[in-house]
Amino acid sequence: MSSQTFKDLRVWQKAHELVLKIYKLSDSFPKHELYSLTSQLRRSAVSIPANIAEGYKKSGLADKARFMNIAQGSLEETRYYLILAQDLNYGSTTRLESDIDDVGRMLYGYTKTIRDRMRS
Repeated sequence: MSSQTFKDLRVWQKAHELVLKIYKLSDSFPKHELYSLTSQLRRSAVSIPANIAEGYKKSGLADKARFMNIAQGSLEETRYYLILAQDLNYGSTTRLESDIDDVGRMLYGYTKTIRDRMRS
């Protein structure tokens, strides 16, 4: 079954679930982090499914691959912010790091499929 919208993509669904979990975790961050770590973490997390959605509608495969690469960069940025939150004792991020690994594998596979189509 082919996808009709970006919402049909399993990688987008998992990335969106990750964002919701990150919002829940960051709700408990100290108030003095509202305009720093909380904001940066949420922004980078939201960028993952947003770039998947934007790339989905691009007509050229190179553009699609570029947006997936941007999503991968945002995923790694999010990973770092979770490490920082853990080190600052703002909450346990172990489960979220596992979710990031899952999204990363799925995003890698989706990007590889796009790039393989570019070569054929």
